[in-house]
Amino acid sequence: MTTTTTTNGDLLDPEFMARLDQLDIVSRKILAGKMRGERRTKRRGESVEFADYRNYVPGDDLRFLDWNIYARLDQLFLKLFLQEEDLVVTVLLDVSKSMDWGDPSKALYAKRVAAALSYIGLINYDRVSVYGYADDLVCEMAGLRGRRLTHRLLGFLQSIEPGGPSHFNNVCKQFAIRCPNKGVLIILSDFFDKGGFEQGIRYLLGRKYDIYAVQILSPDELEPELTGDLKLRDSEDDDLAEVTISRALVNRYKQNLQAYCQELREFCTRRGICYLFTKTDLPFDQLVLSYLRQRGLLK
Repeated sequence: MTTTTTTNGDLLDPEFMARLDQLDIVSRKILAGKMRGERRTKRRGESVEFADYRNYVPGDDLRFLDWNIYARLDQLFLKLFLQEEDLVVTVLLDVSKSMDWGDPSKALYAKRVAAALSYIGLINYDRVSVYGYADDLVCEMAGLRGRRLTHRLLGFLQSIEPGGPSHFNNVCKQFAIRCPNKGVLIILSDFFDKGGFEQGIRYLLGRKYDIYAVQILSPDELEPELTGDLKLRDSEDDDLAEVTISRALVNRYKQNLQAYCQELREFCTRRGICYLFTKTDLPFDQLVLSYLRQRGLLK
C-alpha cells in the first residue's frame, strides 16, 4: 500500500461540507455504544431527562427513589430517565487494485463517499472508524469523535492508494473478530472478488451490525468498448487471458455482470442488508444529498 499527498479539496470542498452539516446517519436499529453521546435511545438510563416511573424492587439504586411521592402515597417509586448513547459508525473501504479503474476511479469515488459519511458522523458526535481492506485489513483509523478530527480523517483517506488483491471473506472474518460492537457498518466496494462475498457477509451478520452495502462500478465496466484480439490481465492477481472480443462475447459478459450484481442485491436484501448501487458517473453530490437519503442511510 502506497501513499500520496493531496489536498483536502480532492475529497470534500468547504461548500459541500456546509451542506453535509444538515445531515445525520440513520440506524435502523436501537444501538448501544460504549459511552453516552448525543443520540437518544428508547432505553431507560440515568441522564438528566425524566422518562417514567416504576415500582421499586429490592436491589434498585436508592438514589433514584422519588421521596416526594413516598411522602404523599407511602409507596416507593423509582424514577427512570432517557439514556443517551453514541452511535458507532464504521466504513469498510475496498482499496484493492480492482478499485483503481475508471475516470474518476472507483477508488477516488469510494474515498469521497467515505469522507462524506465519516464527516457527517463526526459532526453528530458518532464514534467513527474507517478500515481499508484488500486481501487483509491494510489500514485503519478508529474511534474518532467530533468535528475537530475532520482534517486528520481526510488526510488519512487521501493517503490511501489502491493495491493488491481482494479477499473479502477473509477480511470480514478479521473485522468481525476485531470489531464486535454493534453499529452502522457501511461497505464501499465493487465486490469484484474471485472468492465471492457470501461467507464474508455471513461473518458480519453474526455480529448483528446494521449493514449498508454500496456497490460502486465504472460505466465502462457496465458498457465495455473493446474489440478485436486482446490479451487481458487481471489487475489483482496478474492472470492472463487471450480472447477475441465479439459482440456475442460482450453481450455474454454484460449478462453475467448483471446477474452477479442481482445475486449480490438479492443475497443482501434477504438478510436485511440495505444494498445500494452507484456508477462513478453519478455526480457525487447527487449520490450523497439525494440517493443516500432516499435509501434511508442519511436523513
